[in-house]
Amino acid sequence: MTKNELVIAVAEACELSKKDAEAAVNAIVESTINALKNGEEVKFSGFGTFAVKTRAKRTGTIPGTDKRIEIPASKTVGFKASKSLKELVK
Repeated sequence: MTKNELVIAVAEACELSKKDAEAAVNAIVESTINALKNGEEVKFSGFGTFAVKTRAKRTGTIPGTDKRIEIPASKTVGFKASKSLKELVK
């Protein structure tokens, strides 16, 4: 599902104009991004949790040359599906 398809689904489900539904979807996305930037978890009950995870510094290998390189520590976003979502997808 694309963002545009989500906007249409929200518009239909909530009986909103496409413009109002797009504003709502954008507000949710922006709020989620801002919370993650601030190191907060974002929990959607019955859906799952988004959280910032830290990857430690590690040693990697360049394929083909077997040259060792240091990969610096970094942050990434992780998602953990809720139990109810996992059950629905099964």
